[in-house]
Amino acid sequence: MRRFILFLSSNAGLGYAPVASGTFGTLAGIPAFWLLAQLPPWLWLLTWAALLCLSFWVSAAAGQIYGVVDDGRIVIDELVGYLVTVALLPFSWWAAGLGFLYFRLFDIVKPPPARWFDQKLKNGYGVVLDDVAAGLYAALALRLSLWLFNING
Repeated sequence: MRRFILFLSSNAGLGYAPVASGTFGTLAGIPAFWLLAQLPPWLWLLTWAALLCLSFWVSAAAGQIYGVVDDGRIVIDELVGYLVTVALLPFSWWAAGLGFLYFRLFDIVKPPPARWFDQKLKNGYGVVLDDVAAGLYAALALRLSLWLFNING
């Protein structure tokens, strides 16, 4: 079970990148976006909700294994946050790339309430919810950019 938790929490090993593990961990979101974009909205949302619940558990369990609540190798939260950014959009490389950049920006800056979740909620929920909050900011920026520059999805 330990290996399974570490495999999931690291997005199949991407979290073990020697530098910028969060950026590498977010890369798992692009193929996930491509796969989810093919689903009807209700199934997309159901799948994301299941992944969210899984990420709360996996993040908490991996934090206990590593002995650090928000260890850098735990990047399943980046996957969940990135998927918030691109939620229900049709897949395109423009949306995938811009969403990636916006998500990383807001995940690093951590505007409220992301910073509060990151600093005050020291458990699996806090590890994930700061990325969900960053994903909401990034989703707004992405949709605004796609609209302003008339980019289809």
